[in-house]
Amino acid sequence: MLECVVNVSEGRDQSVLDQLASSVKGDVLDVHTDPDHNRSVFTLIGEDAPRRLTAAAVRLMDISDHSGVHPRIGVVDVVPFVPLSGSTFDDTVRARNAFATWASQELQVPCFLYGDERTLPDIRRGAWSQLFPETDLREPHSTAGGICVGARMPLIAYNIWLEGVDLAHAKKIAADVRSNSIRTLGLQVGEFTQVSMNLVSPEISHPADAFDAVQQYADIHHCELVGLLPRDVLFSIPEGRWESLDLAEEKTIEWRLDNR
Repeated sequence: MLECVVNVSEGRDQSVLDQLASSVKGDVLDVHTDPDHNRSVFTLIGEDAPRRLTAAAVRLMDISDHSGVHPRIGVVDVVPFVPLSGSTFDDTVRARNAFATWASQELQVPCFLYGDERTLPDIRRGAWSQLFPETDLREPHSTAGGICVGARMPLIAYNIWLEGVDLAHAKKIAADVRSNSIRTLGLQVGEFTQVSMNLVSPEISHPADAFDAVQQYADIHHCELVGLLPRDVLFSIPEGRWESLDLAEEKTIEWRLDNR
């Protein structure tokens, strides 16, 4: 079984979000929406649901109309395939490549690939300048832009909201806690600033570690799990910390699979 965590560049228009959700009914484990990022994260199961969601987003959305604090290259910004029980990393690479071929041929949307070859930050830095899509299309789609399609192991997307910290300081904190296992951005989100994180090796750095690292530099207003996390990572954290870290067993991939 494969998980696919599709990041869509829409977090404000409820009509569009309802139509996107309808396109993946039955195959969705979680939807996280953020109006400041203007971004929604759909945690899906299988290979067909990401295609249905992408086709709906390309039909409904225009990247030229988008504004939000999170970086993006297209209406469907990131499509990572992740192995779950019974699947291998090779399965994710096959699914990634098949999706990219489909999106470029059926939707005419160019795709950048990431995984063992390069990271998602590599694409963010070099898209359309040093890096070009691996598919035949070389220019962004006029309304959909491009898609970053990946093969990766489970990670945890996590936001830490800061108390009384300006943007320059938030960016400095993000740089100070960044490591091989924690990718970070310092962002302005409404009246707050935020350290937005991908915990790419959660067996090394989990949400409690991220919280403790940031707390060395600033007061924390609250935390936010984006999407789901693996159950074994949750159980490695003392249960007494779960609530303050925005964690719960109901927010694990395994619980959602068992209860869908």
